[in-house]
Amino acid sequence: MNANSTYTGATDHDAVILVDADDKSIGTAPKLEAHRRGLKHRAVSALVRNSAGQILLQCRASGKYHSEGKWANACCSHPRPGESAAAAVRRRLFEEMGVECPLEPLFIASYRAAVSDDLVEDEIVHVFAGRHDGAIAPDPAEVSAWKWISFSDLVADQQARPEAYSVWFLHYVRKHGERIAEWLRG
Repeated sequence: MNANSTYTGATDHDAVILVDADDKSIGTAPKLEAHRRGLKHRAVSALVRNSAGQILLQCRASGKYHSEGKWANACCSHPRPGESAAAAVRRRLFEEMGVECPLEPLFIASYRAAVSDDLVEDEIVHVFAGRHDGAIAPDPAEVSAWKWISFSDLVADQQARPEAYSVWFLHYVRKHGERIAEWLRG
């Protein structure tokens, strides 16, 4: 990806990859339909750290189809049908945050949670991790604010204000916090 690349970004009508409990593809569905019906689907997330060991957060923009105004990890999205998780997370990290960096698999998370009155996330998430010390250039349609934060401050803030965070990011820190902390020290 480079400055001359053209991206269309994600839309509410994009197809997501439906999966079984073992993350085997079983079909596709429109993104909003999958969330309205609580269908299990594949997702990707990026955790990005800087050389100071801080983690990059984004605040989801107003107008997002769910979890608007909530703090989350650097990028969270869905691969397109036929697209690998690794390609999808690189694409979406650039589209959402303007960040390009090497990304490696960190862990796989699985969760089911209501994200609004009528939408349910039921995802198997391929979580990738990378390091970036360059510019951050978020798409304002995706991100309203961003910040770097230490992991200890993140954990304390999630405990004090869980309502300020997306359900998946709360899940990552709660269920995979030791792995994230180890990666941040790395």
